[in-house]
Formats: sequence, structure tokens, C-alpha cells
Amino acid sequence: MARHKEFDRDTALHAAIGVFSEHGYEGTSTEELLTAMKISRQSMYDTFGDKRGLYLEALKRYNVESIDKIIADLRREGRPIEALEGALVAFASRPAAEARRGCLGVSAICEFGRTDAEVAALTDSAGHALHAAIESLLGEARRTGELATDIDIADAIRFLGAALSGMKVSARNGAPPATLRAIARMAIRSLR
Repeated sequence: MARHKEFDRDTALHAAIGVFSEHGYEGTSTEELLTAMKISRQSMYDTFGDKRGLYLEALKRYNVESIDKIIADLRREGRPIEALEGALVAFASRPAAEARRGCLGVSAICEFGRTDAEVAALTDSAGHALHAAIESLLGEARRTGELATDIDIADAIRFLGAALSGMKVSARNGAPPATLRAIARMAIRSLR
């Protein structure tokens, strides 16, 4: 009869996300993961397969939760451009400890680029979800006259994605929330 797992899978996975966010895949040792997750080596192998399996699951979970949070923030405000600004400002206003830990999605892109098909598929999936949400808001902004008529929506989506990625890197480098909010507001001004 199989033994009952003696740890909470979600808690352990979130601990792994923190370690991978801080050190990247290559910079993280199995021992660091086991210590942070408070599980045995055998439990890790039984539950996640190996370090790579754990990393892929952590990245997938991180991307889903991160994108879901941004999309929820995008849906808070009434007008589309205000919603975009609200989401960027909410991101910029995260607690400093969370901001400095870094974004596992950006870290994965920086560490792997397009060299790992599974990692690229996960980052692409997250990017497509965010792209669709922003595209919907910008389309509505165009219909309501909030978006400047000379702005190409596809270009604006790529610009906002780059601005958000830049904010994540700046936060990791210690930029204070006030600086990140200024970047967010500048990005939004470029749409009007």
C-alpha cells in the first residue's frame, strides 16, 4: 500500500517557485529546493520526477498565477486605458520583497531563450494569454476613442509587454515602487 504524502504539494511547489525565481534553474541546487520545500529527496522524485520536472511544473504554475493576477487587475477598472494603467500600477506597487524576488517567467526567458522547447512553450502560452487580454482592452479603447488613432494595436501590445518585462527586471534590480509606477504611467501616456 502506498504511503500518504506528508507534505502539501502546493506549499512545496510555491517554495520551489521562490527558489527558482531567486536563483534560476542552473543556479538552484537540489539541496536548496529540498530545504525550501521541506521534503525529502525521495518525495521530490516521487511527486515531481526530478529537478527539471519540478522546474517545468513550477514555471507553469507561476505563469498561470502571474497572468491570472494581471488579467484580474485588467478587469478592475471601467474604461480600457484606465484598466491598463491600473494593472501596471498595481504590478508596480507590489511589496518590495515580492518585487525583488524576480519574475520566474522573465528569468526563464533570459536563461533559456528559445533553446528549450518545453520552457518556450510555457512562456509562449503565458504570453499569448496576456496578449489576448491586452488586445481585447485596446480594441475596446479604439472603439471608444481612448486609444490614439495612429497607434497600431499589435505594436502597442508588444510595447506594453516589453514595458512590463522591463518593469520586472527593474524591480528585481531594486527599483522602488515610485519609479515603477512612473514607468507604468509613461507607458500608458504613449497610448493616448
